Amino acid sequence: MLMTTVSGVALGLATQGTVQSDDVDYWIVPDDNGKSTAALAVGGAQLGDVHSTAAQLQTDERIEFATPVQLRVVNLQNKATGTEEYVLAIGVIPQHESNSIAGLPLRGMTPGDPYYANGSYNGQWTGEAILSDAAAELLGVSRNDELTIRSGGTTRELQALNVSQADLSSGAGPIPVVVLHLSELQAVAGGTDADLADQILVSTDDARLKPHLEQLVPGTTVVSRSGVSSPDLSTSDLSLAVGLTAFVTAIVVGVLFVGTMMGLEVMADRNELAVLAAIGYSSRSRAVLVLTETVTVSLVGGIVGVGLGGLGMVLFNQFATQYFGVESVAAFSPFLLLYGVLVALLIGLIAAPYPILVSQRTSVSEVLG
Repeated sequence: MLMTTVSGVALGLATQGTVQSDDVDYWIVPDDNGKSTAALAVGGAQLGDVHSTAAQLQTDERIEFATPVQLRVVNLQNKATGTEEYVLAIGVIPQHESNSIAGLPLRGMTPGDPYYANGSYNGQWTGEAILSDAAAELLGVSRNDELTIRSGGTTRELQALNVSQADLSSGAGPIPVVVLHLSELQAVAGGTDADLADQILVSTDDARLKPHLEQLVPGTTVVSRSGVSSPDLSTSDLSLAVGLTAFVTAIVVGVLFVGTMMGLEVMADRNELAVLAAIGYSSRSRAVLVLTETVTVSLVGGIVGVGLGGLGMVLFNQFATQYFGVESVAAFSPFLLLYGVLVALLIGLIAAPYPILVSQRTSVSEVLG
């Protein structure tokens, strides 16, 4: 039960927070020397010359739109009140066809990337910013308010073009997000020298485009919308650590508990085992009987535990919502059902040798005498 609940929390941490558009079908992300292909990673390997790459992708008739995405944690300040907070900045190239990024609609943003100016970075500074509800609430910002963005020693001015609800969240709640033009974020947070971005988002209806994308941008991994990735806000493997801890704890506690209880049960059943031995049951047959009983008890307990773990996830989410304002921390997946049963089976197999050993030490003459 505990393992299922905690694994649900780990699954929720792992699957929340993917940067995506409503129409995006592929993410092109750096290989990062074989490390996890996170669809949302800050501080990892980056792609270079992304404006040219995106423009080249746009020439393909099969692609509806393509935009590089840069992710940076920046300091954002409300000029009117002086309130400042650190938020996740997402730099993109808005298109007429792009509906939203991370759930934030890009309506009203100037299409293209005017400040880029063919790589000179001296074009028109739009200062357009789309804020998530979480970021706007932290800063006390509403539509058309003036903002100041800082990163390192660079400071520039922005204007809140719109405030909307974002889809990005972590186990701690909604992530404060601001979306702005890619070149403007590059100018503030770095990346103008090599035209850097963390990923490229591609929208297409052609399922056969993936191999072409992998060849077009060498040294990258193409992750599909339906593929499995590890979207994370950092390079840490928190969700993996949580899930692994739950697994190890379940194995250790389960083996100790099942082994001890079945050992006591075998001691209580010494008379029955002695009778079986007396009427001709071999040591091997009695060992199989104890093994079957131990595994059966573990499986039944595992099935009940998975059911209680699912209920535990529901209660955990309700608790988190009521006291911390965080929704859906734990995520349920049918995979957890199979996972729980297999772990229960493993516990039964590991715990079985002890009660089997106890059963083999039963003396027929002593018990029956």
